[in-house]
Amino acid sequence: MTKTKTAETVEFPTFDASKTADRVRDFAEKGIEQSKEAYSRLKTGTEEAQKALETTYEAVRASSSDLSLKTIAAMRANAEAGFAHLEALVGARSLSEVVELQSSFLRQRFEESVAQAKDFQAVTAKALEDVSRPIKAAVEKSFKGAKAA
Repeated sequence: MTKTKTAETVEFPTFDASKTADRVRDFAEKGIEQSKEAYSRLKTGTEEAQKALETTYEAVRASSSDLSLKTIAAMRANAEAGFAHLEALVGARSLSEVVELQSSFLRQRFEESVAQAKDFQAVTAKALEDVSRPIKAAVEKSFKGAKAA
């Protein structure tokens, strides 16, 4: 703004509308540009999050299927062992043979239970790793992006 003298004692500022219009236009253009950049980052982040969730869902589905199959196999093995033990008990001819069969069965069931628990632990650990991997990768990527910005 420049000042104009009138009546040699009073100074009035002059208003240049073209400079103001240019400043408002520049401000609006910067705002639009920043909005486009923010939208682009938001869109990219949303797409990455969606991909991570889809991958996680697929991992959950596959892991739960594996765990279900392990559970069914363990239940089948336990049922077959129980029926085989029952058949052996029915065929026992003395009390000492029943005690021996029962002791052997309990020892085998305990050993099998420990082996099944280890299998379940391994499948569960793998499932947790598979399920958490996509989310972990997405979080690490977003932190790297935040550090860069």
